[in-house]
Amino acid sequence: MPMNVDVITQREPAWDAYVMGHSEATCYHQYGWKEVIEKSFGHEACFLAARKKSGAICGILPLVKMQSALFGRHLVSVPFCNYGGVLCDDRTVERRLINEAEGLRERFGCKDVELRHLDKCLKGMATKSHKVTMVLPLAEDEAAQWKVLDAKVRNQIRKAEKSRLKVITGHSELLDPFYRVFCRNMRDLGTPVYGKEFFRNVLDTFPDTTRIVSVLLDGTTVASGIMIRFKDTVEVPWASSIKEYRNLCPNNLLYWEAIRISIKRRALRFDFGRSTPGEGTYRFKKQWGAEPVPLYWQYLMEEGTPLPQLNPSNPKYRALIRIWQLLPLHLANYMGPKIVRGIP
Repeated sequence: MPMNVDVITQREPAWDAYVMGHSEATCYHQYGWKEVIEKSFGHEACFLAARKKSGAICGILPLVKMQSALFGRHLVSVPFCNYGGVLCDDRTVERRLINEAEGLRERFGCKDVELRHLDKCLKGMATKSHKVTMVLPLAEDEAAQWKVLDAKVRNQIRKAEKSRLKVITGHSELLDPFYRVFCRNMRDLGTPVYGKEFFRNVLDTFPDTTRIVSVLLDGTTVASGIMIRFKDTVEVPWASSIKEYRNLCPNNLLYWEAIRISIKRRALRFDFGRSTPGEGTYRFKKQWGAEPVPLYWQYLMEEGTPLPQLNPSNPKYRALIRIWQLLPLHLANYMGPKIVRGIP
């Protein structure tokens, strides 16, 4: 089939129309993420569109070129997000987009191309499959959903409700308290934090499908998360709580409110985000009734090159994580955005 592959440099309705009409599309295939990442981190985004002879789009591949003195050069689909990768009509289009991505890798001198596929594994590519995302099918009403919960979760929600915790929802007006909690949590985890502008750009770019849920104790935000809706799925990609208040179970109240909102808005699935099977976050999500969906992070790179290991479980980063956890919060907040922009 004759086709061309173009690098899309400005928003066009056909891109998002293709995304909205494709059964395998994720939130992060939307064109708005190009604008978010370029504004927030200054990276060059190369969003590839395959077109039929008629000009109609038959496949897309959003790529972002990342360059860092610490972590090297990479092309990623999509960095700072859970999902991405190739979205196309058939294997012929898939192969053409993969070839174009390999050409960009060579042209830019990148170590690899990383494609973050959700429940889809392309043949013939180096693959990491150690992560899953946890997805909860939503019931028709709140009462039915309550019955699905593990008894421990129900008790923790009740405890939170009896502990003077209050839940509020909103949008950009809740960004500052969300960010204060997020920064503190990331420092405690030993992870560099995103700049606040990243979250502001997400909220501004997707105003109709984003929402902040916060849990307060006596007026102070102790847990907060950002919800994103795409089609019939709601996701909470960023959520944090202050560890000194975790005995009051604010996280449980936050997620229950997010689930209740999702049900009211007739969503069919609630995506808790990615986890490593068997670890603490996996077990937390599992007790809500969520089931694992495999993630395949696939790579284009020189033959014989080892798979990249830019993750906290890599032993070479453990000492750095311990040091980061000891930093004063203001210093971690200052340095974090400068470092994290280079980590896919």
